[in-house]
Amino acid sequence: MNEADFNVEEMMVATMDAVKDTDPEIYELIKQEERRQRDKIRLIASENYVSAAVLQATGSVLTNKYSEGYPGRRYYEGQQVIDQVEALAVERAMELFGAEHVNVQPYSGSPANLAVYLAFLSPGDVILGMALPHGGHLTHGAPVSISGKYFRAQSYTLNRETGLIDYQQILEKARQYRPKIIIAGHSAYPRIIDFEQFRRIADEVGALFMVDMAHFAGLVAGGAHPSPLPWADVVTTTTHKSLRGPRGAIIMCRREYAAAIDKAVFPGLQGGPHNNTTAAMAVAFKEAATPEFADYARQIVNNSRALAEVLAKRDFQLITGGSDNHLLLIDLTNKEITGKTAAKALDRAGIVVNYNAVPFDTRKPGNPSGIRVGTAALTSRGFKEREMFQVGEWINAVVAEPENERLIEEIAADVASFCRDFPPPGIDC
Repeated sequence: MNEADFNVEEMMVATMDAVKDTDPEIYELIKQEERRQRDKIRLIASENYVSAAVLQATGSVLTNKYSEGYPGRRYYEGQQVIDQVEALAVERAMELFGAEHVNVQPYSGSPANLAVYLAFLSPGDVILGMALPHGGHLTHGAPVSISGKYFRAQSYTLNRETGLIDYQQILEKARQYRPKIIIAGHSAYPRIIDFEQFRRIADEVGALFMVDMAHFAGLVAGGAHPSPLPWADVVTTTTHKSLRGPRGAIIMCRREYAAAIDKAVFPGLQGGPHNNTTAAMAVAFKEAATPEFADYARQIVNNSRALAEVLAKRDFQLITGGSDNHLLLIDLTNKEITGKTAAKALDRAGIVVNYNAVPFDTRKPGNPSGIRVGTAALTSRGFKEREMFQVGEWINAVVAEPENERLIEEIAADVASFCRDFPPPGIDC
């Protein structure tokens, strides 16, 4: 094969035209998704838009390389470049979050959490985390998850009156069950967590204190949310969501736990890392260290509070009464509509949310009482408080008349037109 047959430079700058030529069906589906992300208001709290730089790194030739092991200690040759990529990602994450040790190899958030359990637990050990119906994550001990099947998982719930974390209840359960690990973190809790209180509880019962900050890591990076790093033994996070990076995860820990964590990730749980994702993480960490990202993080919170304000005025029941982070959890019981019905109607209107259980929900998870909304993706498009007020009015109109298809079609058209003034990062409009 000569140079004319295989031009490396051409391969490196390959565009979507190659997908179009090779697989028109997949190409068309990708373009449809691109249009959906461009023309709809995306309020899924776990979603965002990555920059063009992150997108390009994710789709780079680094996906071609296999790299079991760690920099300087690989089981495959040809790691001269990959070792530098991973070392750079680790260095940037350590600096961004002030971590003593970082592992950037977990494929996603769930494997990252499982790696922590593998490092410190044996089957049947006790863990204590937030109950899934109260805003916790599957991997915090939900019965349907491996974390609830392999370990004796105990759960803490929120205060019925306030919807806030009940630290006294956590202390009492910790004293009763003596967990090996206490987990703070959530997927649907709209307030700031008191990490210092968790630390005191963990110390009293001799537990390791773990924080899953997947949802609010970007706010921590941008200085808009307190960091758990000074208090936690181990911190896990995805690198997408509010951090605005690729679909991956990292584990941060105190130096004394570094060897246990690294062995749990590899060879304990997975093989070679996804080097293209590692590179995209490094890009995202560099972006997150800028003053512009700090402004972005603060705007996420401002937008969340603005949306809470307009919805509260329209008599929406907000769990905890508002938000200190990127998300709102809304109980629709008083609107006489289920979360699933509302989410389906909103999607037809061009406003994408997810239906979600609320604390002490009497409905089943497949059709719960609430919806969850998040402001990170819209903030990436440049939405500010004024735009959030308009979004709130559209939500109110759809929830009030979920079967009024004419109204929904009109709002969908208005949403698409509105979105054209806010081009999303990384998407060629």
